[in-house]
Amino acid sequence: MRYIEAIGQWTLNKVEGVGSATILMWQGLAQIFVRPFRWRIYLQQLEFIGVGSLLIVLLTGAFTGMVMSLQSAYAFRLFNAEGFVGSTVALALTRELAPVLTGLMVTGRVGSSIATEIGTMGVTEQIDALRTMAVNPVQYLISPRIFSAVLVMPILCLFFSIVGVGGAWLVAVLGLGLDEGVFYSRIISVVTTWDVLSGLIKAAVFGLTIAAISCYTGYTATGGARGVGMATTQAVVFSSVAILVVDYFLTILMF
Repeated sequence: MRYIEAIGQWTLNKVEGVGSATILMWQGLAQIFVRPFRWRIYLQQLEFIGVGSLLIVLLTGAFTGMVMSLQSAYAFRLFNAEGFVGSTVALALTRELAPVLTGLMVTGRVGSSIATEIGTMGVTEQIDALRTMAVNPVQYLISPRIFSAVLVMPILCLFFSIVGVGGAWLVAVLGLGLDEGVFYSRIISVVTTWDVLSGLIKAAVFGLTIAAISCYTGYTATGGARGVGMATTQAVVFSSVAILVVDYFLTILMF
């Protein structure tokens, strides 16, 4: 009975955590439209999440496209269908790889930082100090991060796709000698506007997921430095798993 009770208690704790994180997310979204509007904080978060993550996203996108192109060329060569390399890579990037890998990269860089920053403010009573100054901590800390993550994630995803296709062209056309005209014509004929838009929608949802989970783990961190470290770890792990789970259900709904 003790084991059954422990499993039940663990399940209840996880469900309660998901519910609390969802409530905090909706509060953060609602506070975006409430005065006062602290534009400086929003711009700082846009710069930190967007511009700060651009380099790692571009590097990841370029080498992902190059590897995909190389492997696709070897596979299609068995069937004399090398002309489908460009369309295959572009379709995989726009639909799945670009939003998912962008989300994972942003999780590792931004999610951990958000959880650490907010968690440190919590354990050092800075959040309580905000309340004593009549400042809503959700509006001050959570809303700018959620807004910025949702806004910049589709942009980063788009850059990922563009650079990924460029890397695929570099390997396929210049490296393996495939026909450049066939490479581009297949992409134009196969990849549709909805393929690109669906990837951008996924990226926006992933941005909301990353920001909500990271803010929640940091906001509820307790226990000093050890608690902040655990909150940071939980933010990265939970966000990464949530991206994969959400991606599955979004794929079912969109296709």
